[in-house]
Amino acid sequence: MRVFITGATGFIGTAIVQELLAAGHQVLGLARSEASAQKLLAAGADVHLGNLEDLESLRTGAAQADGVIHAGFIHDFSRFAEVCEIDRIAIETIGEVLEGSGRPFIVTSGTALVSPGTLATEDIIPVFNPAWPRASEQAADAVADKGVRAAVVRLSPSVHGDEDRHGFIPIMVNIAKEKGVSAYIGDGHNRWNAVHRLDAARVFRLALENASAKARYHANSEEAITVQSIAENIGKQLNLPVRSIAPESAAEHFGWFAQMAALDCPSSSTWTQEDLKWQPTHSSLIADIENGVYTQ
Repeated sequence: MRVFITGATGFIGTAIVQELLAAGHQVLGLARSEASAQKLLAAGADVHLGNLEDLESLRTGAAQADGVIHAGFIHDFSRFAEVCEIDRIAIETIGEVLEGSGRPFIVTSGTALVSPGTLATEDIIPVFNPAWPRASEQAADAVADKGVRAAVVRLSPSVHGDEDRHGFIPIMVNIAKEKGVSAYIGDGHNRWNAVHRLDAARVFRLALENASAKARYHANSEEAITVQSIAENIGKQLNLPVRSIAPESAAEHFGWFAQMAALDCPSSSTWTQEDLKWQPTHSSLIADIENGVYTQ
C-alpha cells in the first residue's frame, strides 16, 4: 500500500514511517522543510513538500495514496483553538479527496479526555467540549459518512521513548530542574496511561490495514500510572526531593502544565489488542525513566 503520512518526521510519525516500511508499505511523507525531507529520504520514504495549512499539498498528497495516516498536529498551546481548527480543516480536506473510495484514513486523537476519572474504553464517544476544541474525531466521523474507511487512533497523554523532547515527561523533568523539586498535585493518585512510541506506531499500521469505518483504537500499553510514582522516579533520577503541591498552588508551580499534571485518565486497550491482534512489547514508562531516557 502507498501511504501518505502527515507529521511524518515527528516523534511518533518517524516511528510510524519505520513501521510501515518494515511491513512492506511505501511511504509518502509530508515535509515542510529541507531538513525534514532529508530525514524522510534517509529512512527510505518518498517526500511530499507542504504543511498542514497548505491545503493543496494535502490534496495532492492524498490523491497519490492508497491510504492516509494523519499524525500531524501543531503543538502550540498558546493558540490552541486556532491549531485545532487547522487540524479539523486538514482532516476535512484530505477526506474530500478520498470521498467514495473506501480507502483507509487513520486520524489521531487522544485518550486523556475520553472519560476523565474513570477507565476509558474504545466504545466511549465523548461529548465535544468547547473548552477543549480539538474536533479530530468528529471530523473523522464526518469523512466516514462520505464513503471513506476513516478510523481513529487515540494516543496516550504520555507517548514515551528515546528522542522524546516535548511530551509530558520531559516537561515534568524540566519543571523539576527549574524548581529544584519533583512534584505532583495533592495525593498524586491521579493516573496517566502510557505507551512506548514503537508500540503506538504498530497500532497505526494495524489500524490502517484492518480498521472498519468509525472504529476507535486505544494506543496505550499501560492503563494507569500514578503521577506520584512518575514524580518519585524523576526525583530519584535527578537526585531531587519529591513533594506534593497543594491544588491551589499547582498553577504557580507547574504554570500552563498544571491542568495536565492534574489529569486522571486511566485507559483500557483490551478491545484494541483483541481486534488488531496487537501485543505491546517495548519498555514501560517507569522503566524508561529509570533507565535514564529523560535524564541523560
